[in-house]
Amino acid sequence: MKNVVVVGSQWGDEGKGKIVDWLSEQADVVVRFQGGHNAGHTLVIDGKVYKLKLLPSGIVRSDKISVIGNGVVVDPWALLDEIEQITKQGVTVNEKNLILAETASLIMPFHREMDEIREDSAVKGKIGTTRRGIGPAYEDKVGRRSIRVMDLKSESNLSNRLEIVLAHHNAIRKGLKKKEFKKDNLMKDLLTIAPEILKFDRQWLDLRAGPVPSIPTIRISGRPHQRRISSGSSRGAPTEHMPAGSVQRRHESCGHTVLRSHPASDSAAY
Repeated sequence: MKNVVVVGSQWGDEGKGKIVDWLSEQADVVVRFQGGHNAGHTLVIDGKVYKLKLLPSGIVRSDKISVIGNGVVVDPWALLDEIEQITKQGVTVNEKNLILAETASLIMPFHREMDEIREDSAVKGKIGTTRRGIGPAYEDKVGRRSIRVMDLKSESNLSNRLEIVLAHHNAIRKGLKKKEFKKDNLMKDLLTIAPEILKFDRQWLDLRAGPVPSIPTIRISGRPHQRRISSGSSRGAPTEHMPAGSVQRRHESCGHTVLRSHPASDSAAY
């Protein structure tokens, strides 16, 4: 398996997003699998400027499928705002070209507030957070108490999940002498936007035949030279989304991984 590596020498602003966009011309699927909406990517295509934060760069190309993977922490309100903004620029975003992983964790209003509280209380240890709740949301993801996209499907399940996560956060807020979050108000807000978020919740798909059951590896057959680009951490793409029977070429940078899949023998598997 051959690899081509693109290494970023700075914390950011090296133009990695532009490289991923350039490579996406040769891809079928562009995946973002890690991070939040603090990392902006500016794309200029045919003189038009697109500013993306959550949406994969492939969304500006009409013949690509864009995926927001389960490693991304998603602010659902920010996502809807971004979709609205890019739609006004003439880009089509619908359930056919955008897929949102049902296991992706959501950034809640209390995550944003906790981000602000910690940054403001730090005297010498400020980290320069964007105050968008990304770090606290990852804490809840690791702690297995986060609200996920799939939780929006069931009102009773959403209620139970909110009780769990608010018990944790309200205990901290009480100790900090901050106002506690009320479950009913938050639940009402989430149920209001749930239909708009859930329409992008689809099972992983066979690029030739359409949706298939969610399983660890999926055979992509009958179509030569299928390629995928993953955008997220430099640690590489999650192997459960790599199709069996493929050989991957990977291009990595600090924030983007490009995967190009080519058909191999039936014995190949990952």
